[in-house]
Amino acid sequence: MNAAEKVQAYLDQQQSLDTLRFITCGSVDDGKSTLIGRMLWESQQLFEDQVAALRNESKRYGTQGDNIDYALLVDGLSAEREQGITIDVAYRYFQTDARKFIVADTPGHEQYTRNMVTGASTAHLAVLLIDARKGVLTQTRRHAFLTQLVGIRHLVLAVNKMDLVDFKQEVYDQIVADFAEYAKALSIEAVQAIPLSAIGGDNLRERSKNTPWYHGPTLMGYLETVDVLGQVGELVPEQFAMPIQWVNRPNLDFRGFAGLVASGLASPGMPIEVAGKNTQSTVSKIVQFEGDWAQARAGDSITLTLADEVDVSRGDVLCHPALGLKAADQFCVSLVWMDPEQGLPAKNYLIQLHTQQLGCSITKIKHKVNVNTLAHEAAEHLETNDIAEVNIHLDRKAVALPFAENKQLGSFILVDRYSNRTVGAGVIHFALKRNEMIHATQAGVSIEDRAKLHGHKGHTVWFVGPADSNKTELAAKFELMLHHERISTMLITGSKVRSDLSMDLGFKDSDKAEHVRRMVSLAKLLMEAGCVAVAATVTKPDLVDVPEFIVLEVSASSENVDDLLYSLLVQLKKAIQIAP
Repeated sequence: MNAAEKVQAYLDQQQSLDTLRFITCGSVDDGKSTLIGRMLWESQQLFEDQVAALRNESKRYGTQGDNIDYALLVDGLSAEREQGITIDVAYRYFQTDARKFIVADTPGHEQYTRNMVTGASTAHLAVLLIDARKGVLTQTRRHAFLTQLVGIRHLVLAVNKMDLVDFKQEVYDQIVADFAEYAKALSIEAVQAIPLSAIGGDNLRERSKNTPWYHGPTLMGYLETVDVLGQVGELVPEQFAMPIQWVNRPNLDFRGFAGLVASGLASPGMPIEVAGKNTQSTVSKIVQFEGDWAQARAGDSITLTLADEVDVSRGDVLCHPALGLKAADQFCVSLVWMDPEQGLPAKNYLIQLHTQQLGCSITKIKHKVNVNTLAHEAAEHLETNDIAEVNIHLDRKAVALPFAENKQLGSFILVDRYSNRTVGAGVIHFALKRNEMIHATQAGVSIEDRAKLHGHKGHTVWFVGPADSNKTELAAKFELMLHHERISTMLITGSKVRSDLSMDLGFKDSDKAEHVRRMVSLAKLLMEAGCVAVAATVTKPDLVDVPEFIVLEVSASSENVDDLLYSLLVQLKKAIQIAP
């Protein structure tokens, strides 16, 4: 074999290697970054300048005295090096002769749990580290719970820092037994326990002489051979599903639908439907830059063309008719709350569900989970790092599957509508079916006909201010101005609604949010009737870009009230006038 053939054979061999994505997780200072750094060192894929830089930085930032601090290969932020902790998720790439690896080093501190969830969301396997001196901690249990929540089915229990307990078998056995009890309660089946010393490389690539009592695989040996491909699911046409990321229309002669195949197989000639729309066609081509494909499978990013002109937009899901995907607007989900602000029922959020973004609210917190005991605990709101089972309601129907059946169609994030912060991440358990006897009734009189009757459109003006402001007086005065202008109006105040519609509510944050939600619903009904609703509350209504609502914030020191109300009247009259 000549040199060119050897190079080609090497390239072919490298191309045939599969990729394992895994994370390191566990409590703070369990040695996660050190373990990854040592794995990179052992893989012998560091350049000479990287080694030289590592030696210099170990002297400046290291925690290992005169020895190399392998954690510095991963902890890249200055704050991480100064504090000796991991804050952000760090991704590293390396390979051996058997496999390619993408590893995510996730932080152990409780306040950075959201970063750990981010790293775990795309992983096949988790390496859960435990400090042999400390044993199983609360954060250890939390990370184990989260790995199962995001669908990781293979877990390595890496009992690290065995050198600090003199490699005692009884210490290792006790930790393994303690975790086994917790794993059984979580229904974790595939757990491989390995005693390690990341700093010394014990049982990392070569079996350690310090643990003659251990007869299992080394960490790298296990990672190179573990089978995670079974998690992809059955690759058959009947399981095909693909959320549409982009409608590609470069010219009049081409219309393709681009996306990531979530499950199953696709091929030209296969029947296809737009889930939830009862629209069917067949696959015409699977288009790629290098030419058309004969087949696409789960995990492929492709562009499909269809034999018929059908209405398909971003957020729609193309699937095989046999899959029977249905749309729903209520779901039971598990949710990890990530935001410092409390998660409240009735508050409006945005939900990013595969390629679709919709309005969403939590309708019921069924329970929180105590990560230590796995007990269900009652809750009226969600705090940072809480894990809960909740019911959610979407502002319109969307296609989804249980996370256990399809990770891409069964996972989501919640986003704050005002700040655009990611406040939560979750997985879908099942859709909640509405009572089929309850359905929207088509009104005999249209909104346009009501507007003609009143001589104006419906609208809402909402005064918001603290208890010591004169918001209610301003609202009443403004309603009188509207009456003099012969505009049909109705005043809605917090006290008036609390004496009737909200008489069952208290003054907790969740009750306040529900109270305002009911007032918003009442205002919308009045608008449909052609009235101008005038409302006054302490709490600002949870509305974003709703053109039929004018929200005015007032304070106790508000001046020039008459000018303020007059300009508001001018703005409103423009909004409610009927086009000739």
